[in-house]
Amino acid sequence: MTTIFFIGLTGIFLNQRSILIVLMSIELILLSLNFDLLMVCAYLDDRFGQIFSVFVLTVAAAESSIGLAILIVYYRVKGTIAINYTNYLKG
Repeated sequence: MTTIFFIGLTGIFLNQRSILIVLMSIELILLSLNFDLLMVCAYLDDRFGQIFSVFVLTVAAAESSIGLAILIVYYRVKGTIAINYTNYLKG
């Protein structure tokens, strides 16, 4: 499952212009780490780790939905979601 992790890393470092692809790459990294956690917990027969992995999935879903909501509002205000123009978000 390290393949999914490295696909996420290359998505972050190779495409530094689209915020959506960076967000999807972060989700891939979280998914691969969560899957590795599930495999280790299944091997060790640990129920707490499986419950923790469900918690991690919930937090990742919340992070994704909040991030997409912020991107939609930013796109409506500025008209673009390129990373080059995100320095205007600093307030």
